[in-house]
Amino acid sequence: MMKDETENNTEMETPIPRTEAMEVVEQDNINDHLTPELRSQMIKFIASPVHCKLFVEKISMKGDSEYRKAEIILARETNKKPSTLEYYVHYVEFNKRLDEWVPFKRLDFNRGVEFPKPNAKKTKKNGHLDTSSTGSRASTPSHSVKKRQDSEANTPGGGQDDIIGEEIDKETTAEADEEFSKEQEIEKLRTSGSMTQNLSEIARVKNMNRIQMGEHEIETWYFSPYPKEYAYCDTLYICEFCLLYYESHKQLERHRTRCQLQHPPGNEIYRKDDISFFEIDGRKQKTWCRNLCLLSKLFLDHKMLYYDVDPFLFYCMTKRDELGCHLIGYFSKEKESADNYNVACILTLPQYQRHGYGKLLIAFSYELSKVEGRTGSPEKPLSDLGLMSYRAYWTDTIVGFLLSTSEEVTIEEISQKTAITTQDILHTLQSIGALKYYRGQHIICLGDKVVEQWERIQQKKKRVISPEKLDWRPIHFTSSQLSTLIATVLSTITQPGEGETWIVGQTVTISIAPGKKSETVNLFLDHDRSIIIGGGDIENGKTIHFLVPASAVNPNGGPAMLIAVYRIERYLNSVDIVNINIV
Repeated sequence: MMKDETENNTEMETPIPRTEAMEVVEQDNINDHLTPELRSQMIKFIASPVHCKLFVEKISMKGDSEYRKAEIILARETNKKPSTLEYYVHYVEFNKRLDEWVPFKRLDFNRGVEFPKPNAKKTKKNGHLDTSSTGSRASTPSHSVKKRQDSEANTPGGGQDDIIGEEIDKETTAEADEEFSKEQEIEKLRTSGSMTQNLSEIARVKNMNRIQMGEHEIETWYFSPYPKEYAYCDTLYICEFCLLYYESHKQLERHRTRCQLQHPPGNEIYRKDDISFFEIDGRKQKTWCRNLCLLSKLFLDHKMLYYDVDPFLFYCMTKRDELGCHLIGYFSKEKESADNYNVACILTLPQYQRHGYGKLLIAFSYELSKVEGRTGSPEKPLSDLGLMSYRAYWTDTIVGFLLSTSEEVTIEEISQKTAITTQDILHTLQSIGALKYYRGQHIICLGDKVVEQWERIQQKKKRVISPEKLDWRPIHFTSSQLSTLIATVLSTITQPGEGETWIVGQTVTISIAPGKKSETVNLFLDHDRSIIIGGGDIENGKTIHFLVPASAVNPNGGPAMLIAVYRIERYLNSVDIVNINIV
């Protein structure tokens, strides 16, 4: 009995933040609007809200509202005066792109609160985050950057959108070997945009609820690493032409009086009716491309943000009126793709979805591949809606081609005519049941339902890409354009000879190249382009030393020359360069 009283006293002595929510509870108690049981339940919730489930008022963009059961993911104390609490909620059985920050007044305690089980992992600081203190921008983790292919394997999954990725499990357990608590990790990610240590948390918390872009007010879906000062913006105001962002509508209006841009800052390579495509080089238009990536990350869950837009070309689709060319969507592609991808990332902005623009973007990417004389494919894996969009295009194109010819064709011939890879063609034919086994060989046989569905689609009015309207030639980049000379090897204890490899533990001395003030040097293997050791900043006239690690030995038995003279853009993104790109 004494033990129970002690526990109760300890619970009552737990400090509860003096917030608007607490004042509401106390005021309602004075007015006898709350029963003692309900008030006790609310106090318990306020003290530790994370992972609790209760009904929350969901308000649509039209102003309609309904109550849905939701789980509290995080609580934060706002910077408003007086201080208020906001809760980041995930609506049960709904896609996580509907997650949002809600004020205390939208929580419904009358239907009860489902508290987490006692053995559930408790969060620190009673589930609250102290975000009032200011600090410098969180730095990027100092561990070595891996190959881009390795990063893709660890990319968190996506929700229902038009791009590439797979959904991760909501109950993912990324708690082993954590360097930060979840609250610290999420807060650092939310306010500073640093790369996360726990990749599962990237898609959990978004930092703003909506954006205003032109005449459209759009609910955001996911987190995007906008600067810290915009972390508490309920609505972010974005210029639809230059993509600069502001905290208030008045600031945006003042900017619009000075902004002269009326279309994406690149070359117009296609125009038909009111639709235009612009090609933008990430190296030449860094700021605009970074802003585009920040904007698109609000609607992409599975994509990682990297720090360099230089290796990418951006193809932006716009709709033209008397005010200018309004951005509809875009796709990016590597200037030199080792895997023959023709799309790195693709997005149709939410206000233009369900109008056929996504398929138009896909069609345009394949039209470029035809001009290049090669087949192409989007980066894999595809998200659910991304797969649906591409499968719809592949099916429409392949079935249309088969119906247009009376001769026998092979998979390779279909690939040559459509620029779709043979793997994607086989995948599509299997998905529509068109691959049959007949007399010891596989044949393509279109069913009546497939043909009828294709004919129904053709009857609908839709936009198509007209190749004759495309004014574009493939850009060929030289090795000097893809690489940047940043340093030279001055000396080594033992220089590897032909057919030899580096000696583990030997010292390599690096000096900055002439004309370079400060660069970051990384050593990586020439035979497989994998980074084996992170470098550091060096200045002109100074040197930096490396010890050759055991991983420098070529597992294939051949020479494993350490490269320190080139920074290959498509393989290496320096951790100290704060540029952003969705890959």
